[in-house]
Amino acid sequence: MTTRHTGIRRGAAIAALLAGLALPAVWTAAPRAAAEGQQPEARRVAVVIDDFGNNMKGTEQMLKLPIPLTVAVMPFLPSTKADAEAAHAQGRDVIVHLPMEPVRGKKSWLGPKAILTGLSDEEIRTRVEAAIADVPHAVGMNNHMGSKATADERVMRIVLQVCRERGLFFLDSRTSYKTVVPKVAKELGVPLLQNDVFLDDVYTHQHVSRQIAVLKEIVGKHEKTVVIGHVGPPGLITSSALKAAAPSLQTQARFVKLSELLPSAGALP
Repeated sequence: MTTRHTGIRRGAAIAALLAGLALPAVWTAAPRAAAEGQQPEARRVAVVIDDFGNNMKGTEQMLKLPIPLTVAVMPFLPSTKADAEAAHAQGRDVIVHLPMEPVRGKKSWLGPKAILTGLSDEEIRTRVEAAIADVPHAVGMNNHMGSKATADERVMRIVLQVCRERGLFFLDSRTSYKTVVPKVAKELGVPLLQNDVFLDDVYTHQHVSRQIAVLKEIVGKHEKTVVIGHVGPPGLITSSALKAAAPSLQTQARFVKLSELLPSAGALP
């Protein structure tokens, strides 16, 4: 990312998934069917790394991780295309990390052509289409920041309409408990996934280690888990923590690409 996140501690149509609202502070999983009785191979965890596209710290280390992480690339930045191409060449999912307006924060934190609530319908559509065109090989999209935009039904209806037209799924990063994404995605029939835990909303080894423990607890209880980390200020900390935690996590669940958590993942190319 170009700067820190804000929000809650920073923050082919397929039937849409539904999940609960985000919780503040330490993230916990939304209520879902318990999976305590399942074998580890039946549980799946998708690791999404945000903020690729700007030659950020930890980019190389993340791309070397021996797990099928999903790469969320911001559009219109110096290494947008190079990062997307590198991830795709490794067989990883690439998604558009769309910059969206937060409740609090500076516009400079968002990067170019962000989705702002004051824009016209036409301009929002133009910017979303341009963002998708700028990130090669994108199969989905998630929000960068966006605590204000993801709570705005007009804005999200346009964003998700474009996703539907382009055959993309949407990952709600859940930077706001007021998100309208589940409601609108269900109405439009857009494939939807939601974040369960942020690993590095605080840039310290201690916090990331604590969030890894939270992740393990969630993975042990649920069939599907989505976790988000970042390149940038916490990039080296997070990549190191994920590398160290991967062996023990693999005794609990199978690492998968984000698209494999969709209800009809077998239908995806």
